[in-house]
Parts: sequence; C-alpha cells; structure tokens
Amino acid sequence: MAKKELIPRQPMPEQAPEVRSKNFEEVPTGQSPETAIREAERCLQCKKPVCVDGCPVGVDIPGFISLVKEGKFTAAISKVWEKNGLPAVCGRVCPQELQCEGKCIVGKKNEPVAIGNLERFVADYERMNKKASLPEKAAPTGKKIAVVGSGPSGLTVAGDLILKGHEVTLFEAFHKPGGVLVYGIPEFRLPKEIVFSEVAGLEKLGVKLECNAVVGRTISLDELFEEGYDAIYIGVGAGLPRFLNIPGENLIGILSANEYLTRSNLMKAYRYPEYDTPVIKGKNVITLGAGNVAMDSARTALRLGAETSRIVYRRSRDEVPARAAEVHHAEEEGVEFFFLTNPTKFLGNEKGRLTGMEGLKMELGEPDDSGRRRPIPIEGSEFELECDLAIIAVGAGANPLLTQSTEGLKLNKWEYIEADEKTGKTSKKGVWAGGDIVTGSATVILAMGAGRQAADSIHDYLTIGW
Repeated sequence: MAKKELIPRQPMPEQAPEVRSKNFEEVPTGQSPETAIREAERCLQCKKPVCVDGCPVGVDIPGFISLVKEGKFTAAISKVWEKNGLPAVCGRVCPQELQCEGKCIVGKKNEPVAIGNLERFVADYERMNKKASLPEKAAPTGKKIAVVGSGPSGLTVAGDLILKGHEVTLFEAFHKPGGVLVYGIPEFRLPKEIVFSEVAGLEKLGVKLECNAVVGRTISLDELFEEGYDAIYIGVGAGLPRFLNIPGENLIGILSANEYLTRSNLMKAYRYPEYDTPVIKGKNVITLGAGNVAMDSARTALRLGAETSRIVYRRSRDEVPARAAEVHHAEEEGVEFFFLTNPTKFLGNEKGRLTGMEGLKMELGEPDDSGRRRPIPIEGSEFELECDLAIIAVGAGANPLLTQSTEGLKLNKWEYIEADEKTGKTSKKGVWAGGDIVTGSATVILAMGAGRQAADSIHDYLTIGW
C-alpha cells in the first residue's frame, strides 16, 4: 500500500526584503483560499486537541480549521469569534510557535499546522466580504461596566461583557483606540485599519468608546462608581519606559522605544510632513534590547531612511526574547546584530548631540534568576560604535498615573497591580485588573486570556455578588 503523501506547510507570501525595508506596508501579504484549504487539510483533527490547551482564550482550533478545509470561511470566523474577538490581530502578532502551534501533534515530526495563518486568513476574509452575523447578545442586565484601557485585555473584557448583556464603556487615554496594538506595533507588522476594524465590531455590538479620557487624571475610579458604574476593569498596560542609567543618556538623539514607536505608529511620523509629527530619523541607528519592541524599532529605523540599523544585546542569540520570525525578518532587511555586547556610555559632541556608544564585550557565565546564563564582562574589550540615534528598548514598567491616584488598590514591589491570578480581582471592591499592568510586559494573547477570566468574574459579581 502506497504511503500517503505528506502535505507540506503552505508558505506565507511576503514582500521581498529589499522592497519592504523601504515601505510601511504589511510584510506578509496573506494566503489565498486555495492555500488556506490546503493548509487546513494538514490538521489531524485530534480527539484530544492539545493545541486548544496552548491557546490562552481556548479557541476551538480543530473546529474552525475543519470549516476552513470545507471552504466554509464565514462559518469558520464565527467559530473563532466564540472565543476570540481579535482574530485578525492574534493571527498576526501572537507567538503561536510557543502556544497553539507549539503543542500541535503534526509538529512532533513535521512542521506544525499554521494555525495563526489560518486564523488570520478567516478574519481577513470576513473583513473583505462581511458575510458573518454578529454574535447574539444576552438580555440586558442594567449593569454598567467601565473598562479602562482599550488594549487587548480591555477589548476582550468589553467584548465578553457586552455579549453577556451588560452596558460597557471603554475609556482610552489616547485619541485612537487599541492601546499597544496601535502605538507599539508598526504598520508593517499590524496595519492599524485591522485594529480599528476589530474595535468597530465591538461598537456595533453596543460598546461605547471614550477617547482622550485619562482615568486617574481627568476622572478617578471612585468618580466612575459615583457616576453609576457597577464594576471597573483596569487594562492600562505597562507603558512607562525603562532606561539604562549609563553616562550620556541625556544626550539629544536618545529616545525610549515607547516614544519612538508611538510617534511613528499612532502619530504617523513616518508620513511627515503630511502628519505634523516630527521624529528623529537617524543615519546610524542603534537599538538597545532584543525583544519584539527592539525588532520593531530597528526595522522602523531602516524604513525611515537609516543607512545602518544595529541591535545591541548583552546576551547571546540563544537568549533573544523576540519571536524567531521577527529576528529573521529583521536580518533579511539588513538589521545588524551585536550579541554579547553591553553599552557602557553614550558619547556626544559639544552641542550635546549623540555621536556614538561605548560598549563592552561579554561572555556567558552561570544561569541567573531568569534561568538564562548571566553575561560577564570581558576585561579590556571596550570598543565604540558610531551612531546619531539610540533607541532604548529594554522593557517598560507600570505607569503610576492611575495607581497612585487610587486609594485601596494594592500594588506589588514593582508597582504593578496585585490581582487574583484566576479572576483578576484586586484589593479594591468592584475593581478588576489584567494584562501588562498586572504581569508586566507580556503577549497580546496572554493579556486577552486575563481579560477573559476577569470578564467571567465580573459577570459572576454582577449577577451573584462579590
């Protein structure tokens, strides 16, 4: 009996590196219906689908893939919507290789089923064809919920609770909704029209949106309760930039990745002067750090005209926290990597402008508390790198604006909100929290998972009691 031919994983078409490094259009161009069906045929439809265990929001992965296989794309997106209100986003930016695809049985001996690509496909298909019906809502409960922050966790809470029959208002500090999805992730990785389309879906369900509302400054949590809200969810993320605290860090030409990406993404600096948001472009750019934010910054610098864009990271390539796909894309586009390199000093001219960075070569020692081998300086290995723009992408902390203005809200030693791991309940009655403001910087889908748990807990509180 002839052995059944194994279907290879269907590649995602992409812009060529030499083309995309000069524009802000999305890098992957999307699958065709034919290749999506072909990819769906690779799924084994396991009786015990461990891929679902790897999804923080519990999407019925075999269920929607089976519908893709049959060419029922509208039914497939409806199946995904049962658990995930942001499939076009998750299909693009979630680390599937560590979650659903990381558990895929097909991936034990071959490449895993491209679950993320298929999720993206059905979401994009629906956005272009608009055939699916909105999910049904439960009968109105008369209860009101304020969701502070319109990032992934806040959007998930809003979507879940509006379907449960409650009134929901989203409060966003910026002039556009989406949180980190719009200010932190570049257009070439997540087009903003996709985020706004997902938010528009929530508005069609009845979610109210209030932008330019800085809760903690323009209005307090207690004042929200006084206005008639029965529960509050805090999903404001972790947007306080961290710096290196080394000599010369105050020179002109040194920016946090938070400011650099916010100017470019949310405020459209990459389209200056059409949009009146200037940004330092830089001829020789150095980005400090090696997470996804660092990759986004270094790749943005190239698109803004940098002649050289370098990543400086004090650990080795094996310890890089960014997704492998993002590192691969960066290298293809011409980003240079300086591993085992620790910045020690920024250099400037008499006008106070950045001209270079002094660094020190490192070697790996014993593992530290994170489980990664600790970088140790190599004596006498100092060197200099020329640069006129440095972007600091070494993580972010909790913005204290809301937390320090709220009484009764317990924080941990890192100033993040303390919340129950399974429910999101905080120390303040009627207040829940989730996402990066609780865990520190993490992934979109983990923030959504926290939002899902909190929404269930809020619903129980509103219908049963604390």
